[in-house]
Amino acid sequence: MSSIINLDYQSRTPIYEQIINEFERYVALGILKPKEQIPSIRELASTLGINPNTVKKSYEKLESKGIIQTISTKGTFISDCVNNIAKEKIDKEIENINLKISELEKLGITRKEILNRLR
Repeated sequence: MSSIINLDYQSRTPIYEQIINEFERYVALGILKPKEQIPSIRELASTLGINPNTVKKSYEKLESKGIIQTISTKGTFISDCVNNIAKEKIDKEIENINLKISELEKLGITRKEILNRLR
């Protein structure tokens, strides 16, 4: 699991946010599935070579979003309701794309031209 988390230490995006983004992306792609166990805070921090507090902050945010859940003495797992979360994330991104298309149309570019330029 930890080998699929890619961190960009040169990025302006904080490391804890990069971890959150990676988990959200893998859940949306179906790579991480409901009830799947993820590494402990210490394990992930050790593997990534970062401070455990950074991973702890990421896990706390992921838990508050309902993406993961920690079960005492058992570990941390992908939440049962991630399918809804993945759908919501995809819907949000589609909405963002539609907003950008609208902005381009206001500049006089047709949808056909937008699609051609994207290819």
